[in-house]
Amino acid sequence: MITVRFIDVDGSAQECEGEPGMSVMEVAKRNGIERIEADCGGACACATCHIYVDPEWADATGLATGDEADMLEFAVEPQPTSRLSCQIRLTTELDGLTVRLPYSQH
Repeated sequence: MITVRFIDVDGSAQECEGEPGMSVMEVAKRNGIERIEADCGGACACATCHIYVDPEWADATGLATGDEADMLEFAVEPQPTSRLSCQIRLTTELDGLTVRLPYSQH
C-alpha cells in the first residue's frame, strides 16, 4: 500500500492508503476527504479535485501540463504546485506523498 497524507486548511492531517495505479483523487474519495469533490469523476474535465502538492514532492509528481494545466485555470487560488488529484497516479516512489487541500473547490 502507498500512503498519501492530506492536510486540510485547518492544519489537520489524514493519512490514507491506496494501491499502485490509483489516482490521488480515488484515494481521497475512498477515505471521505470532503474537500475533494471530483465532480467529473476523474475525467480531467473540472477543477474540483484541485490540490497543492507539498513542495518536497513536486519533482516526483511533476507539473501540470496540457488539459490539466488548462483546467487549473478554473481552480480557486492555483499555486505553482497545484495539480488535479485525478491526474496523479500512485507509484511506490510516491509513498508518503503529502498534499494540501484548498479552502474551496468553487
